[in-house]
Amino acid sequence: RLRLLLLVVASLPLLVLLSRHVGFERTRSWRSDMFDALIALGVAAVISVVVLVLLGVIDAGTSLDAAMGKISIQMVPASMGALLAKSQFGAGSGDDPAEQEETWWGELFLMVAGALFLGLNTAPTEEVMLISYQMTHWHALALVALSLLLMHGFVFSMGFAGGTEVSAEEPWWSAFIRMTLPGFVIALAVSFGLLWLFARTDGLSFDGTVMATIVLAFPCAIGAAAARLIL
Repeated sequence: RLRLLLLVVASLPLLVLLSRHVGFERTRSWRSDMFDALIALGVAAVISVVVLVLLGVIDAGTSLDAAMGKISIQMVPASMGALLAKSQFGAGSGDDPAEQEETWWGELFLMVAGALFLGLNTAPTEEVMLISYQMTHWHALALVALSLLLMHGFVFSMGFAGGTEVSAEEPWWSAFIRMTLPGFVIALAVSFGLLWLFARTDGLSFDGTVMATIVLAFPCAIGAAAARLIL
């Protein structure tokens, strides 16, 4: 229960900041952003209940505790999707060029959101743990290298909007240190946090936790690097 509560509570500041970037509408106060975040959570709660009931995940025999747990887990990615609906299906924040300008810290936040957006859909599955059990340390090192390579490909070829944009004149190592490496650290941190929240690390050895974190960090790294496309 404590982890589920932490998941929902921690999603609030994330949604508020996300509303500032790509919310339902252009806001000029944190109060409006908070209002948008609460609306997103409310919409997500209703949609989660409807979908879980339609799919038979929640029925008359489901206890209240189990139902609340399932709804809480589903609410966070659903609320992010609600806030992202405008940028994905309508005229989003890209309408105003001035709105695209981001600081380095702003870009890092978008990386966190992008990593969560993909990580939340993967972390609860059994595949993450199964793959980590089958991998050797050499596989893990190769996966880290592939993650960094793909992230840097996104960063260097597409660039990022605003003040941290990667130019063609900038050497590859500068963009790697400034954007790719911090992005991968974010992906690792998000991966470990999600595995802990979903109790995947309970009873795992240190080696097993590291392997599982690296496996989940692969989709999280893609989400972080492609944050501008996703968000």
